[in-house]
Parts: sequence; structure tokens; C-alpha cells
Amino acid sequence: MTVSESKSIRIMVVDDHAVVRGGLSTFLLAYDDLELVGEASNGAEAITVCERCQPDVILMDLVMPEMDGATATRIIRERFPQVQVIALTSFKEDDLVQGVLSAGAIGYLLKNVSADELVSAIRAANAGRPTLAPEATRALIHSATHPKEQPLGFDLTERERDVLALMVTGMNNSEIAEQLVVSRSTVKYHVSNILSKLQATTRTEAVAYALQQSLVDYPKDKHTIAGS
Repeated sequence: MTVSESKSIRIMVVDDHAVVRGGLSTFLLAYDDLELVGEASNGAEAITVCERCQPDVILMDLVMPEMDGATATRIIRERFPQVQVIALTSFKEDDLVQGVLSAGAIGYLLKNVSADELVSAIRAANAGRPTLAPEATRALIHSATHPKEQPLGFDLTERERDVLALMVTGMNNSEIAEQLVVSRSTVKYHVSNILSKLQATTRTEAVAYALQQSLVDYPKDKHTIAGS
């Protein structure tokens, strides 16, 4: 069966710029096996149009008003798992790449992609094969090799958080030990770990950081803030 005799791939274009949608629409007319069946100007509209026209492949912009492309992709993939989504954007930031691929997109291309590359990606997506722009691949590699730094205190244990919460109320080690029914040496050990993990030199500094970062709730009992 030749390309012209085979079933056309139904395409939907989602972009908040009318000029981009128009350009892609004209571009698709040049290929016998590609058929434009719908357009949308934002993510929310894309969901409605997708339900109505049931495309095979969606070319999805990412940064749009009302609803971004990653959110729309996630919803569309949940409701219409047979629909494949290719992110087609001007942006190559790590979080955008990760976000839309995690949402279920099968491809990530930049808008400077060549006509042949875009057509190949559409055909590949329709066949269930992924296509990533080199920039997107580099972004994924960078994210994997340079994970975002965790905030101070992310590794506090549950017991250390209990101790920190009591520190915030102004309790000393003896009072904390009595409250938690543990020895003072155990409390001293936990306090030492807390100061280390929060990179604090004093209890007051640790408490201030804990409140600033909402690691614990602001105390509402009769005790005062440590050091106040």
C-alpha cells in the first residue's frame, strides 16, 4: 500500500499564536498522508477540540495562557491514551522538557526544526516511536547528572522534626527529653543532627530557619520562641 493509499494521520495544532497555527496548517497540506483536523489556541481549548476531532497526533505548544501545554498533555493522555502528543516549542529549559515528557508526550521538538524532521517525528509518533530534539536530550542528561539541590532540612528524620518542633516552643533538652520520654543524651544527639542538617551554629539559628522554611508549625502554646 502506498502512502497516498494509506489512512491519513490526523493532526491537531495547538499554539497561542495564530501565525504559527496558520504556518503549520499550510505546511501540512504539502503531505498526502497528513491531515489537519483541528486547532486550538491554549491548553484548555485543546482538550475540548481533541475530544471533538479525535486526532492521531497533536503538535503542542508549551507556554500558553489559561492552561499550559504540559497540563493539557497530561489530561489528554489520561482521557485519550490513543492520542500521541509532540511538544513543539521555542523553549528548551530542563523543567519544560521533563514536565511535558512526564505528562506523556512522545516527542519534544523546537520550532526551528526542519520540515523533514517534523514530518518524520509525526509519522514516528503515530507509530508509537519517540523523537527528541538534541537540545531536549541534552536537557534530560543535564537533569539526570545535575539534580536540583534539596533545601536544608529535607533529610530530617521524623524524630528530629519532633525535637525541632519542641525546640521552636523554647524547650531545653531536659524538657524535650521529658516530653518525648527519652534520655537527655538522646535529645542532645538529635539536636546535634538538626544543627548539622540545617547548617546552623546555634539553636536560635536553627529555630529561625525552621520557621522561615515552614519545617514546623509556629508554636501556639505557652512556650516562647527559643532565644526570644
